[in-house]
Amino acid sequence: MALLRNNEIRDMTPEERMDELEKMRGDLIRERALSSAGGAPDNPGLAGELRRTIARVKTIQNELKEI
Repeated sequence: MALLRNNEIRDMTPEERMDELEKMRGDLIRERALSSAGGAPDNPGLAGELRRTIARVKTIQNELKEI
């Protein structure tokens, strides 16, 4: 799982963006499950960063009209 920057997202093909988006959504679900189960996450800021990166990917997709 890699947190992506705007230029990295724009350099991807539409299929790569969709694959990365699905991976990040799965990672976010796991982070939320760990948090709700009462476990201490290794990186407490990871869930927020995943949310922001997902939003970044979706925004660029919308700009490029891929959805």
